[in-house]
Amino acid sequence: MKRPRYRRILLKLSGEALMGEKGYGIDSATVGFMASEIKGITRMGVEVAVVIGGGNIFRGVEASVRGIERASADYMGMLATVINALALQNALEKTGTPTRVQSAIEMRELAEPYIRRKAMRHLEKGRVVIFAAGTGNPYFTTDTAAALRAMEIGAEVILKATKVDGVYSSDPMKDTGAVKYSNISYLEVLKKGLAVMDSTAISLCMDNNLPIIVFNLKGKGNIRKVIEGMKIGTLVGGLNAEGAKKKSN
Repeated sequence: MKRPRYRRILLKLSGEALMGEKGYGIDSATVGFMASEIKGITRMGVEVAVVIGGGNIFRGVEASVRGIERASADYMGMLATVINALALQNALEKTGTPTRVQSAIEMRELAEPYIRRKAMRHLEKGRVVIFAAGTGNPYFTTDTAAALRAMEIGAEVILKATKVDGVYSSDPMKDTGAVKYSNISYLEVLKKGLAVMDSTAISLCMDNNLPIIVFNLKGKGNIRKVIEGMKIGTLVGGLNAEGAKKKSN
């Protein structure tokens, strides 16, 4: 087993990733796969925090368009992230991985309240910490929550797990001519309007020089490969990152 390149990471998962091949909700096999992948890197001695979205259950922005007041819709979306966090916690603990859920919205019967120092202590003891309910505030996405929590706990990198194998010039699912970036700077992401994370999250990472690696979650062992420093996905780095591209297959 190779020595891990990173000792403390924040893994950002979308709610949609939990659906598997379903169109809605939580697929137990998919959540179980995620749990086994996370367990694999904890056995390498890596401290793992997770931020998970809620789009598989409820998406605040879309609901606000349909007539629900935006702040209320966002709070509803935060509750969806708690459901997903509990599902992932259950799957992780079935693998024997100690896990804690911390919620930005207090609900003591289900999760601990978010306390930065307590979260860091859990990580030091080898527990996976799942941050739920975003930032606890409407109008902020779980991408922003991931960037914020990563900086608060001193994570060395954000691993953004997606359904594609990196950052492309356009949607590779729709555009066969889409070009993949191997490295790209924060400023290029913002200027080109690329769908990596929202602009607030990218700006936070840029201001604090926190790298982001975007990779395909579905590939078995991909998280471990990133941790070992293998060249997969796209590195979103600082001002020195080159906008190097390679053609997609």
